[in-house]
Amino acid sequence: MSRNGLFFLVGALVVVAAVLGYMVYEDRKQPDGLEINVGSGGITVEEN
Repeated sequence: MSRNGLFFLVGALVVVAAVLGYMVYEDRKQPDGLEINVGSGGITVEEN
């Protein structure tokens, strides 16, 4: 494998790791605003 191919592979892995990290961050972030839940106990409204 040439040196340029190795640099490309490492760069691609860094980009994939950054994208996956951002996706996990967005998934775990709490939403801002008003949250309305409808369940067996009725309707609850919470402000974040």
